Amino acid sequence: MANIFLVEDDENFGSVLSAYLEMNDFSVTWIKDGKEATSAFKSVDFDICVIDIMLPNVDGFTIAKSIRQTDEQIPLIFLTAKTLKDDVVSGYEIGADDYITKPFDSDVLIYKIKAILKRDGIRQKNKEQERFQIGKFLFNYHLRKIESEDNSVKLSPKEAELLKLLSMKKNNVLSRSEALKTIWGDDDYFNARSMDVYITKLRKYLKADPTVSIENIHGSGYRLLINKSG
Repeated sequence: MANIFLVEDDENFGSVLSAYLEMNDFSVTWIKDGKEATSAFKSVDFDICVIDIMLPNVDGFTIAKSIRQTDEQIPLIFLTAKTLKDDVVSGYEIGADDYITKPFDSDVLIYKIKAILKRDGIRQKNKEQERFQIGKFLFNYHLRKIESEDNSVKLSPKEAELLKLLSMKKNNVLSRSEALKTIWGDDDYFNARSMDVYITKLRKYLKADPTVSIENIHGSGYRLLINKSG
């Protein structure tokens, strides 16, 4: 079931649209006030956003820009009662996937949402590969963050790529050659030394959990080991 982030200030229209989306097997989080949208978006892992442009306190374009800072890839559909060319252009410049002018047939919105999610199928299929549980840590590859109850660490792009490869092969060996060619493009000596530095950094980030370790496997590579027994 896809999660829809709906931002719409019209009580009657929002209530009807939210109910209709849920009738069509979508899960909907409906926000009525623009100033609450950004924090609400960060609280749930959404699949698509449907945002009205004309909102109290914070307009839809501003919300969309904020969402893009958190998730650069999530699809955006704008709703508007205006047909001004400048507004349409502004929406697409932000990265809108579609733009629907009110009033509209709710079935049209349903078909557009399904088409966008189908086209975006690779992202949906691989979403489970964007989040990894590593001991007490939650690693969000897309946001490049390692989070625990008492700490949050922002990773560099290469740190995130390396930790993702290790996480995908958790408790198994990640060969040095595979990691180097995937992330650095070449497994030469200098890149290997660079990767060793990143491994040291990742160990530092994860050291707060004694059940988690990154082992050197001599002559082969590295292994992210999770010792569940502690």
